[in-house]
Amino acid sequence: MTDAVRPRKTIPIVPAAAGGAGESVGLYEASKKIYPRTVRGKFARWRWALVFATQLFFYAMPWVQWGGRQSLLFDLATRRFYIFRLVLYPQDLIYLSGLLVLSALSLFLFTAVAGRLWCGFACPQTVYTEIFMWVEHKIEGNRIARMRLDGEPFSLEKLVKKWFKHVVWIGIAMWTGFTFVGYFTPIRELGMEFLQTRMGSWEVFWVVFYGFATYGNAGFMREQVCKYMCPYARFQSAMFDRDTLIASYDTGRGEPRGVRAKGRDGKALGLGDCIDCGLCVQVCPTGIDIRQGLQYECIGCGLCVDACNTVMDRMALPPGLIRYATENGLAKGWSSSQVWRRVFRPRVLVYGCVLLALTIGLLASLVLRVPLKVDVVRDRGSLARIAEGGQLENVYRLQIMNATEKQQAYRIAATGLDGLHVASDELVEVGAAQSRWVAVRLQLPADKAPPGSHTVHFEVGTADGGAHVSEKAVFLVPR
Repeated sequence: MTDAVRPRKTIPIVPAAAGGAGESVGLYEASKKIYPRTVRGKFARWRWALVFATQLFFYAMPWVQWGGRQSLLFDLATRRFYIFRLVLYPQDLIYLSGLLVLSALSLFLFTAVAGRLWCGFACPQTVYTEIFMWVEHKIEGNRIARMRLDGEPFSLEKLVKKWFKHVVWIGIAMWTGFTFVGYFTPIRELGMEFLQTRMGSWEVFWVVFYGFATYGNAGFMREQVCKYMCPYARFQSAMFDRDTLIASYDTGRGEPRGVRAKGRDGKALGLGDCIDCGLCVQVCPTGIDIRQGLQYECIGCGLCVDACNTVMDRMALPPGLIRYATENGLAKGWSSSQVWRRVFRPRVLVYGCVLLALTIGLLASLVLRVPLKVDVVRDRGSLARIAEGGQLENVYRLQIMNATEKQQAYRIAATGLDGLHVASDELVEVGAAQSRWVAVRLQLPADKAPPGSHTVHFEVGTADGGAHVSEKAVFLVPR
């Protein structure tokens, strides 16, 4: 779908007897621009519903306020992640790991059930390509009009339409880049900096970078990203089997193909139900012919199903010549209920149970999460010393992280050895969603522990007893 044709790599071949005159042999086939046809149907409606849902969430969420701040903000400068009422620190990386595991398992589950549903309906590449193609359709016209316009010589009409299309594309792309950066720096401040041209260099770079990536991928590269750049297209076969639902052409019903008038009995003519209209190819975003069987380029969008069902309806033939089906179902002529019974096979049930268990575990961990983090670091400049009164003293540095959005007072205590006590301030105040390093001195009577290292615990909790954390440390007694 690129405006430009991919260059052909050539190698000059010089015959031995010619002594100079040579010819070039192309090693790569030049890619042709694809002009997808607009189609109406169930799957087309589902695709647009997900376009609206995903983009409404993406563009709107940075502007939604929660307790006086941005509801979703991954503030890299202060190393705070704000997700509604949650305040996460880098130490909460386990939640990100859990989210990535859930995403991978979800991908495995949905791929095992119905192929590349993510690619066809919710992948950002698919979503933005659909938006850009809609703009192209509105400005340049339908499939035939776009093909005719590209084939015409240069004219004022062609210049205006192409120029206007690219201006709209660039506007959408730059707004997308601006919104993306708005998840990492407060978007309202970012907007004011844009208006006052005071935006920092890194923000300018990433807005332009993601805007350019959106413009290039959705406007020019399109299906080339899905076919050649996306790794999912390459390893999807490892997750498919003969009971995976995929967009399939019913060869037994459709062949042999042949053109005929409406109302003519295809069987009497020795023909199948396929009238070889080619609409299933014309509507395909990646330009494949689904009648040739499953191909790695297929993104499972179902538009070929909508196109074929429209033709079947016009020809007064039953729908489903192209439909979501399994290889076993087509080969053995199974009914819909038989197909679905095999779809929910042990592999799928195992994926589903593991995914459900991990989801419940992650949600329970978030609900029961203590909004307090404590890191203990020994003071390397003073491992152990004798303080006033003959007390043994160890010095530590505690990083206390307040994961709530109001100021908290924390009480510090220590346990693990008889007579161990905190000799510094026991009550520390930390601001809302802030962290604070505190020097803490632990003292112990000299005769209460033998020489060596002893395990102790710092007990840090809110003054009202709402949150409490225990962290292990080592108390050194010199010889």
